[in-house]
Amino acid sequence: MTTMIVGEVANFVAYAFAPAILVTPLGALSIIVSAVLAHIMLKERLHIFGILGCILCVVGSISIVLHAPPERDIESVREVWMLATEPVFLMYSFAVVALSLVLVVHFVPLYGNTHVMVYIGICSLMGSLSVMSVKALGIALKLTFEGMNQLIYPETWVFAVVVATCILTQMNYLNKALDTFNTAVVSPIYYVMFTSLTILASIIMFKDWDRQNPTQIITELCGFITILSGTFLLHTTKDMGDNTTPGFNGYMGLPSPHSARFLATKRPDNGEYSEEGIPLRRVESSRMP
Repeated sequence: MTTMIVGEVANFVAYAFAPAILVTPLGALSIIVSAVLAHIMLKERLHIFGILGCILCVVGSISIVLHAPPERDIESVREVWMLATEPVFLMYSFAVVALSLVLVVHFVPLYGNTHVMVYIGICSLMGSLSVMSVKALGIALKLTFEGMNQLIYPETWVFAVVVATCILTQMNYLNKALDTFNTAVVSPIYYVMFTSLTILASIIMFKDWDRQNPTQIITELCGFITILSGTFLLHTTKDMGDNTTPGFNGYMGLPSPHSARFLATKRPDNGEYSEEGIPLRRVESSRMP
């Protein structure tokens, strides 16, 4: 718990010194550290697919770091407020809030326990606003520590309220998603949606790509796609290390036709897995006759 708190504080500080388009994708590096520590401390086997996933994450991260845009020079939290109240970003914010409310009011009661995209959609949408607010709050605190007090401005406290509201909402529905669906399903989908929407919000608000040429932008996108590939590979094959695990065949640790534990929700109905499972694929054909 202590190391988690330290890590989140460091992540918060990072947003004050670097653009979100750089900081957010690099969160995939925590997956690599977790995989290596699990291999060393928990004796979980890091198989060939896991190693390949780690390599892809590292290569993608290096590409993003080398071609990331420079941090925008900001001398007051009011400059961030002006960026946040520009018409385009206001339209994005209103769209995010409206879509989140529709998901919460209409779709959660009907499809929350059967379609993973409902909970993750809420988390990702609110998460993109929380990162923008965290960055604004981090900049305000950084300037305050440098001698330019930003706590006297009401904009700083507005950003703090938005951070608290968005994070509480985000964590609430993320916990529901993890409680309902397999972690191997939730984690990669959440990472993709959260990171993509955060990058989109940062491009709109801070205009990161205005300070870059097309070659840098394309390289960043390639690096991001490489990280996504490594993340999916790590999560979807993380339980393939033991070839003798029931439900797996003996070739390369691949799942047998009768194994549906990657595809079903955590809550079985009448002793069987839910037919919906992962919305991207039905598991009806994977059941034992």
